[in-house]
Amino acid sequence: MFLFTVTKPGLRQAGALALCAVCLAGTVTAAVRLAGKSVAASATVQTTIENTQDIGTYFTGYGFEVDLSTAAVDKVKIPKKWDDSFTAFNQVVGESGLTLADYKGKTVEKWTILCPARSDGATDTYCVLLVYKAKPVGAYLLEKPSGEVSGLITAAQTAAEAEQQAAETSAALPDEADYPSE
Repeated sequence: MFLFTVTKPGLRQAGALALCAVCLAGTVTAAVRLAGKSVAASATVQTTIENTQDIGTYFTGYGFEVDLSTAAVDKVKIPKKWDDSFTAFNQVVGESGLTLADYKGKTVEKWTILCPARSDGATDTYCVLLVYKAKPVGAYLLEKPSGEVSGLITAAQTAAEAEQQAAETSAALPDEADYPSE
């Protein structure tokens, strides 16, 4: 036989303990769900960059087809002090899940590679990857000659929406067989 006595201070302690257990269980559940999503999202993107092929694989993970023969590399230095425009640029880079904040004052490789599917006669779109010690630290799209910079995820979503709209438009158009012949 087991005997348990509950007093007011004991009841408060038991309630506090139960509340802590519920909060801990919720935190663990949320952490497990978020960890599963981040692993799935990062599984398609290259984590080390050692050659041009790795850069192509990196951008293919975001849905961009690139022309490996146009790859070019330069060395650029991330400024130690950021103005408003560079902070905004870092937010664009942040769309790819990367940040330049940890690389202030460091010299990085800037890989530029043409994205033919997003280029037309008037403008060329380049995928740009910033690499520090074989690790990608920043990625974005660059339009030339305008110099407009856009994030990878925003550009990929815009392209997917345009493809969907084009598919819906072509499905809505009548077929030639629907017209009577004269």
